[in-house]
Amino acid sequence: MRPDQTILRRLKFFLNPNDGRYEDLNKGSLTKNIFKDLTAGLIVAAVAIPLAMGFAMASGLRPEQGIVGGAIAGLFGALFGGSKYQVYGPTAAFIPVIAGLMATYSHGFLVLVSIIAGIMLMFSGLFKFGKIVEKVPHSIVVGFTIGIAIVIAMSQIGEILGSKQKVGYSIVAQAQFLVTEIGIANIYAVLLALITFIICKAALKISSFVPGPLIALAFGYIAATTFWSGAGLIKISDKFGSIPTDFTKITGPLLPEAFTGKVIFDIFYYAVAIYIVAAIESLLCSRMADRMANNKGIPFNPNKELWGQGMVNIFTPLFNGFPHTGALARTAVNIRLGAVSPLAGIAKFVFKLSMAAFLAIYLEQVPMACIGGILLYVATGMVKVKEIKEVMGMNKYHIALMSYTAVMVPATGFMTAVVSAIVIYAVSYRFINKKPAVQLVMDDSREEQVA
Repeated sequence: MRPDQTILRRLKFFLNPNDGRYEDLNKGSLTKNIFKDLTAGLIVAAVAIPLAMGFAMASGLRPEQGIVGGAIAGLFGALFGGSKYQVYGPTAAFIPVIAGLMATYSHGFLVLVSIIAGIMLMFSGLFKFGKIVEKVPHSIVVGFTIGIAIVIAMSQIGEILGSKQKVGYSIVAQAQFLVTEIGIANIYAVLLALITFIICKAALKISSFVPGPLIALAFGYIAATTFWSGAGLIKISDKFGSIPTDFTKITGPLLPEAFTGKVIFDIFYYAVAIYIVAAIESLLCSRMADRMANNKGIPFNPNKELWGQGMVNIFTPLFNGFPHTGALARTAVNIRLGAVSPLAGIAKFVFKLSMAAFLAIYLEQVPMACIGGILLYVATGMVKVKEIKEVMGMNKYHIALMSYTAVMVPATGFMTAVVSAIVIYAVSYRFINKKPAVQLVMDDSREEQVA
C-alpha cells in the first residue's frame, strides 16, 4: 500500500466523529448511559464557567471569551478528538503564553498564531507524531506544572489585595507590588478571596456533584450586592463592563501594521508555544482519563487526539475564544460523574452557553477578588506532593531537571524554560540517565489540577 493511501485513510478516519468512541453507550441501558453523559455535561459546565472566566481574565482577555471558548473547544474536541472521556477548555498552562502575547498584540494576532499551531497539530496527528510528543520526561512536566502554579498565584496578587493598580507581568514586578501594596490592601477583598478558596476546596471534598467555583461566585455576588456592598470591592463589570451574551462573534486572524523581524519571530515563538502546550497537555490528560475510567475498550488514539487539538485551536479562537486543550480537572470530574462517551462533551457545549446567557447579568457583578481566590485554588491544586516524590525517587539528574524547569518558567517564561529543559534532556540523557524515565507517570488523584 502506498504511503499517500495510508494518509488518506487516516484522514478519512480523523474526520469521522463516529469513530468507535461511543461504544460504551450500548453497554447496559442506553437510556441510563445517555442520562449519565448529559448529567456529567451539566455539572462540568457549571464547574467550568467560573474557571473559564478566570483563565481568560488572567490571560489578558475578557471573561466571555473564556466562556464561549470553552464551549466551542468542548464541542470540536468531543467530535474530532481521540479520547472517550476528555473535557476540553482553557487551561492554566496557557496563561503565561497568552498573557505575554496579549501584552503586546491584539486578539487577531492570537487568532493567527493559534491557527498556525492548529495546523501544526493536525499535521502532527496525520503523520503519527503522537508517540513522539509523549516522550517528554515526567521531571520536566512536574517542574513545568510547579512553575505555572507560581505564575498563576503571583498574577492574582492585585485581585486578592483588592488593588486598582496595574500589576507588572514579570515575577519581580509582582513581588515588588506585593511588598508595597500589602500594607494598604482591602481587607474585604482579601477575606473574600480566602472564603472563595475555602469553598472550592471544601466542595471538592464533599462530592464531584458540588460545583464549588460556581457556589463561590454566588457567594461573591451576594456579598458584593448586600452586606459588603460598600466595601470597595472591584467587580468584573468595573474592569470589563457588561458581559455580552451574543456568542456568535467571529474574530479573524490579523497581522500588526508594522511587519517587522520581531513580528515574524513572535509568530514562530507563540505558534510553537501553543503547539507544545496543547500537544503535551492533551496527551497527558487522555492517558490519565483512560486510567481513571479503567477503560477496557478502545484506548485513546494519540494521533487522532493531536488532530482534534488542531481543530480545537483553529476554530475556538475564530469564535472569539483563544487556545484550549484537554483540561485535567474537568476531565476527572467528568469521569467521576459517570460519563462514558464524548456525548458528555457535546452536552457541556449546550449547557455552558445556555447557563452563561442566563447568568451573565449576575456574573458581571462578581468581585475580582472572587476570581483571584478561584485561581489561587487552581494554583495550589496543581502542585502534587506525590508527583514531586516520584521525581525525587528517580535520580539527581531528573531532580535537577524538575527544579530547573520550575524556576525558569516564572523567571524567563514558558517557552524559554520548557524548550531549554527539553534540549538539555535530549543532549544529556544518554550520558547521565542510567535507565529510561520518559514514561509520563500520572497520579489518578490529580483531580484538583486545572491545567
